[in-house]
Amino acid sequence: MSAVAHAPLLASGTVPESLSRAVRDDARVSTRAIDRVAYASDASHFLLTPTGVITAADAAEVAALLRGAAESRTPITFRSGGTSLSGQASSASILVDTRKNFRGIEVLDGGTRVRVEPGATVRQVNTRLVRHGYRLGPDPASEAACTIGGVIANNSSGMACGIDENTYQTLESMVFILPSGTIVDTAASDANAHLRAAEPELFDGLQRLRRRIIDNPASVEIIRRQFAMKNTMGYGINAFVDFESPVEMLMHLIIGSEGTLAFVASATYRTVPIQREITTTLAVFSTLEEATQALPALVSTGAATLELMDATSIRVGQGFADAPPEILGFTPTGEAALLIEYHANSAEELAALTALGTTTLGAHPLRAAAAFSTDAKERARAWKLRKGLYATVAGARAAGTTALLEDIVVPVPRLAATCESLQDLFTQYSYADSVIFGHAKDGNIHFMLTDRFGETEAMDRFERFTEDMVDLVLDAGGNLKAEHGTGRVMAPFVERQYGAELYGVMRELKTLCDPANILNPGVIITDDPAAHLADFKPTTQIEVEADRCVECGYCEPVCPSKDLTLTPRQRIVVRRAMNRAEESGDHALARELDRDYGYDAVDTCAADGMCVTACPVLINTGSLVKRLRREKQNPVLAAGWSAAAKTWGPVTRVGATALTVADKVPVGLVRAATTVGRAVLGSDTVPEYSAELPGGGADRRRLRGIQGSAETTPKALYLPACVNSMFGPADSGQGVTDAFLQLCERAGISVIVPDAIESLCCSTPWTSKGYTAGRSTISDRVVEAIRSTDPGGTLHIISDAASCTEGFAHLLEDAGVTAVVEDAVAFTAREILPRLGEITPSMDTLALHVTCSSTQMGLNPDIQTIAAAIATTPVVPDAWGCCAFAGDRGMLHPELTASATAAEAAEVQTLEADAHASCNRTCEIGMTRATDKNYKHILELLAEAV
Repeated sequence: MSAVAHAPLLASGTVPESLSRAVRDDARVSTRAIDRVAYASDASHFLLTPTGVITAADAAEVAALLRGAAESRTPITFRSGGTSLSGQASSASILVDTRKNFRGIEVLDGGTRVRVEPGATVRQVNTRLVRHGYRLGPDPASEAACTIGGVIANNSSGMACGIDENTYQTLESMVFILPSGTIVDTAASDANAHLRAAEPELFDGLQRLRRRIIDNPASVEIIRRQFAMKNTMGYGINAFVDFESPVEMLMHLIIGSEGTLAFVASATYRTVPIQREITTTLAVFSTLEEATQALPALVSTGAATLELMDATSIRVGQGFADAPPEILGFTPTGEAALLIEYHANSAEELAALTALGTTTLGAHPLRAAAAFSTDAKERARAWKLRKGLYATVAGARAAGTTALLEDIVVPVPRLAATCESLQDLFTQYSYADSVIFGHAKDGNIHFMLTDRFGETEAMDRFERFTEDMVDLVLDAGGNLKAEHGTGRVMAPFVERQYGAELYGVMRELKTLCDPANILNPGVIITDDPAAHLADFKPTTQIEVEADRCVECGYCEPVCPSKDLTLTPRQRIVVRRAMNRAEESGDHALARELDRDYGYDAVDTCAADGMCVTACPVLINTGSLVKRLRREKQNPVLAAGWSAAAKTWGPVTRVGATALTVADKVPVGLVRAATTVGRAVLGSDTVPEYSAELPGGGADRRRLRGIQGSAETTPKALYLPACVNSMFGPADSGQGVTDAFLQLCERAGISVIVPDAIESLCCSTPWTSKGYTAGRSTISDRVVEAIRSTDPGGTLHIISDAASCTEGFAHLLEDAGVTAVVEDAVAFTAREILPRLGEITPSMDTLALHVTCSSTQMGLNPDIQTIAAAIATTPVVPDAWGCCAFAGDRGMLHPELTASATAAEAAEVQTLEADAHASCNRTCEIGMTRATDKNYKHILELLAEAV
C-alpha cells in the first residue's frame, strides 16, 4: 500500500490575507480548532481538516474569495449539505460554507420552474413546489439534507429519476462563478458574448475540445455508451456532444463537476408534474437471476421504480419490527426482492398500469403471488425495508468500524452476473453482511462494506477488493460511479474507465477553467494512484449514545442551533476529535476543544430530539448532551435544583409572582438586574428578562378534583402543566388550562386532577439539565399522585403543553408505569371536537407553529384538524423548525431562539395571518418574541370559537 491511511490530527489554523480581506465581516472567518474540526467530516469515509472555515455571504463575496484564492494559490472547497459519500465535500485547505446564506427559493410560472440557491435542500424546494403540483426531477434518498448545490455538483439522481429527470436534463439555466471571479448568467441573451470577452481562452478552448471529440468517432462512441447509463464518473463530457454553444457546454460540464470547475450561485430548474396515484408491491424471487430476468419486461410496462434487494438485504429486513409479510417465513439463501411502483395521474391510468404489472409478474416465477396495493401504510412499510437497509447495517456495525457505501452501474442484462460476482468478492475478502440494493431498472446498485479501515490488514484487503471490483464493473461495460460522484474514492480510476484520450480532454478542461488548480484539487482529477487509500477517518469511539453516527448530516437541517453554533453531526465529530487528541497525547488540543465545546455544543443545544427524527441510525444527540450536562453539573446548582424538586409547588408560585412583579416594572430595570446576574453567575445560570415575557400564571391548586362536566364519570386524569402556571396567558387570552376545561364542560366531559397537582412536574427541567437526583424526586411524586388518584390505572393521562406531555410519557416509561399518555390537543380532537357540533370558522388565515414535541409524538395532524375547524386557511410555514426555547434555554441563551426562529419568523411576517397558535406555552413565548405576533395555544382559539 503506497499511501498513509490515517489523516493527520490537526494542522495549524490559517486563512491567507488575500481571502480574509475578501470577507466583509471578520466574524465569518474562523481558524478556531473547534470550527475546523466541526466542518472536517462529511458523509464519506475520508477525513481532511481545513486550515480555515469561511461562511460566504453572497455571490459577490464568493467571487472576491475566488480571486483571493487564485492570487495566493490557496485551494478552496465549497460545502453546503455535506452528504457526499466520495470525499468531494472536505478540504485540507480553506472550506467555504455556502449553506447558511444561500437558501433562496423562488417559484416561477405556477411551479413549472423554480429558481434556487445552493444551500436549499431538495425537500425544502419540493415543499414549496408541492402546493403547485410539481417537484424537482432529481429525487435522491438524502433529500431531507442534501442541498441543491450538492445535487448540481454531483448530478444526483435517485429512486425514480434515472437519466431523464436528473439535473443535466432539467436544469434550464444557472449563475456560476469561475475561479477568476467572472460571473456568468447563462440565461442572459448575451451570455456567450460575455464569456468570450471575459474568458477568451476558456471560450476558445471549449470549442477546441468539442472539435477534438466530435472528430474522433471512438470518443463519441465511448461517450454515448457510458452516458446511456447513470454516470457520475469524471466530468460530464457528453456536454461536448450534446451542445454547440460554449455557455451551454460549460453549464452542463459544471453539472457533476463536484466543485472543481466553478461555483453555482443559483440555478433555475424545469420541474416535473407530481403523479399522485401510486401503487406498490414487493415481489420476492427465488434467485437473483430470476429477479433480474424480469427487469426488461417490467421496465417496458412503465414502472416508476424497481428497487432490488439481495438475499442478505432480505435477511436483514426480516429483523425489522414491522417487516413486510412478503419477506417472512423462510430462511434467505439466494432469494432477491423487487420493490415495484407505478405512478399515474388518475385512478383509471393506475388501474391499467397495475393490471399490466400484475400480468407481467405472473409470467415470472415468484415465491408467492405479489399483490399491488395503494394503501399508504403498506407502501411505507415496503419503503422502510428498502431505505432502512443502510441504517440497519451501519447502525449495527461493530464499535470502532466504519461503514463505506459505494455505487456502480452496469447494463441491465449484466446486472445479475455483476451482483453474483460482487457477492463472490465479499466472500473472498471477508466482508460479511455486505448488502446489495439499488435502482434495478437503471442497472444501478449500492453495496456497503464495514471494516476497521485504517488498519494495515484492512487497507490491504480494501485495496485488492477495489482493484477487482473496478475490473468487474468495467468488464461488464459499466460505470464505476452512478450517483455518488467520483470524488477522491474513484479519481485514480477515471482514466481506466474512459481511456487516455478522453481523460486528456478532462484534464485540459480542468486547466482551462481552473488554471491555478484552486478548486477542490484531488477531486475527479488526481496524479496520485493511491488517493482512494489516503486520509481515511480514524475509527474513534465515543459515548454509546452517539457512537453509531455515520456522519451523514441528515440531522443538520432540523437542528435549531445549525446557524449559531454546532449541528448534531458536528457535536459528534468534535467529540471524536477530542478523544483522538487525548489518545494521541495532544492534551493542549483536547483542552482547547473542550473549552469551546461547552458553549458551542452543550449550552446551545436545545436537546429537543428533532435530530432523531432525521437520523438514519436513530441517534438523539440531545441524549449525549444531557449525559455531558450530568457529568459536568455544577454541584451547587444541582443541590439547588434538588431542593426545588422537593418544594416544587412553592417554587412555581415564587416564579409566577416574580414574573407578575416584573411585568409591572419598566423592562429596562428588570433586564439590567438580570444582566448583572448573568455577568456574575453565568449566562447558563441566570435567565435574561425580555419584554414579551408575560406575568405569572394561576395557582393549580384551584383545579384539584373533578373538573369539566360534573355530571359525568372522568374520562382522563388531567395533569395541567406547571409551565402554564408559572407563565401566564398571552394578552387577551385565558390560558390553555381554563380553555381546555371550558371545552370539556361544553362537550359534557369531565376529567380529574390530582390533589398534589401544584407540586407535580413532567421532570423535563431536571432531565435536560442533567440533574438526576431532582428528577428522581419529581418522578416518585408524579407516580405516587397518579396511583393515588387512579388506583386502577384505567384513565388516560393528559397534559396541556406538548413538551410536558412528552416529558410525562418518558417519566412514566422510565418508572416502569404502563399508562396511555396523551396531549390535550389529541384528546380534544378525538373526544371533544366531535361533540361540539358544527363550528363556523372564526378567522381566515391561522399561522401554526407546530413544535418539536408535537412532531415527535405525531400530534401535528390533530393540531391541523382543530385548526381546520376554526380557520379557513391554517398554515404551517414552510420554514417551520423547533423554536429552541426549550424550557428556559430561550431565556438563558436568547441568541439560540433568535437564530432558530429567524427563517420561520420572516415567513410568518409575510402571511399577515388573523391569528397565531401553537401547543406549548414556552414555544408560544418564543414565537411571540421572534415575530412580535401574539401566539396562543390552539385550544384557546378553539374555546373562543365555540
